[in-house]
Amino acid sequence: MYIATHQPCEKCGASDALCVNEDLSTFCHSCNTYDRAEATPTPSQPTTMKITKPLHSDSDTFLTGRYSDIPARHITLDTCKHMRYRIGDYNGRACHIADYYDDDRKLQGQKLRFEGKQFMILGDISDRFYGQHLHPMGGRKLVVTEGEVDALSVSQIQENKYACVSLPTGAASAAKVFKKNLKWLDKWDEVILMFDEDEPGRKAVEDVVGILPSGKAKVARLPLKDVNECLVNKRSKDVIHAIFQANAWRPDAIVSGADIHERLTNPKNTASIPYPFDGLNEMTRGIRKGEIVTFCAGSGIGKSQVCRIIAHHILTTTENSVGYIALEESIERTALGIVGLEMGKLLHLDPEVTFADTNFDEAYVNTVGSGRMWLYDHWGSLDAERLLSHVMHMAKAMDVEYVILDHISIVVSGMQDGDERRMIDNVMTKLRALVEECGIALILVSHLKRPSDGRGHEEGNKTSLAHLRGSAAIAQLSDMVIGLERNQQDTEHKHVTTVRVLKNRFSGDTGVATNLAFNPVTGRMSEYTFEEFNG
Repeated sequence: MYIATHQPCEKCGASDALCVNEDLSTFCHSCNTYDRAEATPTPSQPTTMKITKPLHSDSDTFLTGRYSDIPARHITLDTCKHMRYRIGDYNGRACHIADYYDDDRKLQGQKLRFEGKQFMILGDISDRFYGQHLHPMGGRKLVVTEGEVDALSVSQIQENKYACVSLPTGAASAAKVFKKNLKWLDKWDEVILMFDEDEPGRKAVEDVVGILPSGKAKVARLPLKDVNECLVNKRSKDVIHAIFQANAWRPDAIVSGADIHERLTNPKNTASIPYPFDGLNEMTRGIRKGEIVTFCAGSGIGKSQVCRIIAHHILTTTENSVGYIALEESIERTALGIVGLEMGKLLHLDPEVTFADTNFDEAYVNTVGSGRMWLYDHWGSLDAERLLSHVMHMAKAMDVEYVILDHISIVVSGMQDGDERRMIDNVMTKLRALVEECGIALILVSHLKRPSDGRGHEEGNKTSLAHLRGSAAIAQLSDMVIGLERNQQDTEHKHVTTVRVLKNRFSGDTGVATNLAFNPVTGRMSEYTFEEFNG
């Protein structure tokens, strides 16, 4: 049985013809050369014997050890060979060795476990499940345990025929490793969580089920603390039963009013991050996670620029991350707009700008290149379901906390239904559910329909919830609706935008929050006092 294929051959130079057998012997399908591995050491040999051809490792820091059964844990020799688990020593200390491989089956790290539950890491194992390399193609059922010995136990109970992996460093690593391997986990029909029956194990379950798609995660309940304890106590049948009786995790959605006293007296944190404008902050109390904020305005009023300013503000004044989906412009235009705000220049309008001669790189690193901003490389309409999946991925896999979607109308423009109102109803309902599930703040842009009196919003007409284009669901499902008004025909104040709060579910305050003066040189907006505005 091959444990690795498509490896390079040192004899003939073929790049992918070498196969590695379970006993570490090799055969090249190009030159037909067979190499026998060094013999398994006898007890008199040192346990850290040097293998002639270390399996996929270019590092001398990794231990090789020897295969052996583990009587105290009731783990057999065959199971240890199958799962790549060996006995060795490190600087004279006896240890167990668990090998972690990357997608190319190259040894990338080892976990060494010593007596007294002490362990150390050689290489890097933080982004992999133990045993993941054995099942690259996915399948029906995947069992995930907290530790390597439990994974060995599950594998042995199932005669080493079915997939089982473990977390790299216990329950605390669950969320991180699941996020890192979402694409691989998506290849499995069911992911069965068989964590320890203790508080850290239960906490790890809660962390993980929010990362996986709804219904994919199932929870197996054990009669004893962990799988190995079941194996040692001859309760293997209970483990099999737990696998096949695993239930989809469901939150406790219905609670008694008599049980929520503590939740009422210790309410959840409603802390917000501020807008870049004091007047808007005073009325709205900032931007909160779990809420949808919709900005609406007529054509050419500056909705997109306000969104860029908000994104720039988050990136430069907080440690939070931003996801930006602009459907009417390229990611280059969005990025230049945000970097330009940092530099005080409208970069996309300045043909004289030479990036090498400016402080562009510094501004880039402070904003778009900070590692806390993610952009969706798309221009024009797109499938709504695909959009939702991208937002979900940003939130769950990339830990994005604030998402800007500019704008909702174009999301449905390419849909086949043709009923814009119904399509927006559907998209808004799903966005609402996504925001609640992921706990992100969604900043949404919506267009307005022309008022019935004939005077457009670009001519200074006041915004209203009734003017939202397409569907009442935008107003109903948004926590905050903010209108932007500007009279482009007013020579004196054509660069001044009035910011009007139309809906405020948090505090109820509505009305004019502030006025913003646009600087056509810097691209920035600054608050314009009412005294100045009225002149």
